[in-house]
Amino acid sequence: MQQYAVIVAGGSGSRMGGEIPKQFLLLNGLPILFRSLQAFADFNPQLNLIVVAPKAHVQTIFNLKRQHSFTVNFTLVEGGATRFLSVKNGLAEVPTNSLVGIHDAVRPLVSKETLQLAFESAEKRGNGIPAIGVFDSLRKTEGQQNAAVDRNLFQIIQTPQVFQSSLIKEAFASAKKTDYSDDATVFEAFGKSIFLTKGNRENIKITTPVDLKIAEALF
Repeated sequence: MQQYAVIVAGGSGSRMGGEIPKQFLLLNGLPILFRSLQAFADFNPQLNLIVVAPKAHVQTIFNLKRQHSFTVNFTLVEGGATRFLSVKNGLAEVPTNSLVGIHDAVRPLVSKETLQLAFESAEKRGNGIPAIGVFDSLRKTEGQQNAAVDRNLFQIIQTPQVFQSSLIKEAFASAKKTDYSDDATVFEAFGKSIFLTKGNRENIKITTPVDLKIAEALF
């Protein structure tokens, strides 16, 4: 099957405390968005890349591509009012009978192993969702009460979340709401089972200044 990736680049950067959207901040001299695109291109040079971004950011992306002489090819699609609608717009560019990974633009440290395992699972079982275990202790809070829970029962979910394109496109088309927390939840609401694959702990989502410092150190 052909492989595609829909890279969602719609963040405003408010939690970074600055005016520059986080996906355009530099990570070792290159915008985070481009680092994420490069990770997919390094994994599979034939993989088809689709970037979904707000209309207001389209020219910025083209300007940055030229400024940094970025040579990885991608298709740029205008996003919607929500993440759900943006992903749906990106999926419209993906043909059926293919595999598609849906990825946060601000996860530039996804590993080749994480990508391989997720795509392999999707081809065999319909989907592959990277996840890592919880190391910290957890407590569940309800009102003024709280109680310990078994951390072994929980997993931290990452991206890319990879699916057989015909299935995920149908799941999005039939969705009754648009406020799902992630794409696997859309797929699950469609009546499908979710298959977790091994993620990589370095695959952090860069949303705060501290995250960026960690990413710089890891890079």
